[in-house]
Order: sequence, then C-alpha cells, then structure tokens
Amino acid sequence: MIFLKKKKEEKKPKKEIREPKKREVKEKIEAQKTPRPKKIQLDSVGKILISPHISEKGTIIAKQNQYIFKVFPKANKIEIKKVIESLYKVNVLSVNTIKIPKKRRKFGKTSGFKKGYKKAIIRIKEGQKIEVFPK
Repeated sequence: MIFLKKKKEEKKPKKEIREPKKREVKEKIEAQKTPRPKKIQLDSVGKILISPHISEKGTIIAKQNQYIFKVFPKANKIEIKKVIESLYKVNVLSVNTIKIPKKRRKFGKTSGFKKGYKKAIIRIKEGQKIEVFPK
C-alpha cells in the first residue's frame, strides 16, 4: 500500500528579496505625499486685487468710507485687508466679500456664460481716503 501514501512535496526555494533602489524609494515617497494648497503671496498685489469696481453703488458708498474691489477668487478677508493697508496706507476696519456667480447669456443662436467673480467691500477709518483714480 505504498502507492496510497502522499509524497512529500519538494520545497521550492524562496525567491530572493531584492532591495529597492534609492530612486524607486524616493518616487514612492513622493507619490504618497498629498499636495498642500499653495498660499497666496502678499507681495504680489496683482494676484489678490484685480481692479477697483466702479459702479453707481460704489460711488454712493464711497461717501461712507467704503470701497469696492474685484479680488482673486481664492483670496480671503485677512489677505485682502493686509494688501489694502500696505498698498493705500489706510486702516481697514472691515472686509465683506461677495461671490458673483456666472450668468447665462445669449447672442443670437449662440449661448454661453458671462464670467463670475469675487468682490470685496472694504470699510476704512473715518477721515481716510482711497484714490481710485489718481489725479
């Protein structure tokens, strides 16, 4: 009854473990890192302030020491405040921001969208002034 016995399986030699090269290790580490959001530099005013927003309402509230600016969509109130204070040498009391959504427009048969933007209403200290149009 020898033929009924199970034969011992020959053990296969284990594969040699190869150490990864330094370059491969660096690539894996870089792939695992999550990208961090980039901070906006305060030195570049053009990246935060786009332009002053001139309108009827803007001229009316200018008498109450409030001014309207179009700003970069990802800029926050603190960054806007610092840039206005450094650029115009005024004391900013408050900053209110508004996101204007994109709007659908038609021109004949063609339809599209008018760009949305973000604007900031800045209130400054009594007696100070921002020259929107330098004389």
